[in-house]
Amino acid sequence: MSDPVSPFKGKTGLQRVLNAAGYSWAGLSAAFKHEDAFRQEVFLALLLIPLALYLGETGIERALMAGAVLGVLIVELLNSAVEAAVDRISLEHHLLIKRAKDMGSAAVMIALVNVAVVWGLVLLD
Repeated sequence: MSDPVSPFKGKTGLQRVLNAAGYSWAGLSAAFKHEDAFRQEVFLALLLIPLALYLGETGIERALMAGAVLGVLIVELLNSAVEAAVDRISLEHHLLIKRAKDMGSAAVMIALVNVAVVWGLVLLD
């Protein structure tokens, strides 16, 4: 028995990189257009990342502070993807759907707490 192969697979080299960049841009655009939380976090990142570059005294401090902020965007994108996939499957109220969405929300909350902890530790050092 052979492994099932996606009809979307098979591109290699530069074409694969270009396709991936297009898919990534489409995902960022969709998140910005459809997800209020993502838009808010992008605006927060536009404020905090330059501030991190200014306030950080070393490259490591700057990287930690900016990286924590970018981590929130990453987790929010994954949370939004889970929510979209779950909503595609069913819009009914179901314990497993609620659990999946709540766990995604918890991941975003932990990422936000991580920003506060990293920034606090760096700035109070």
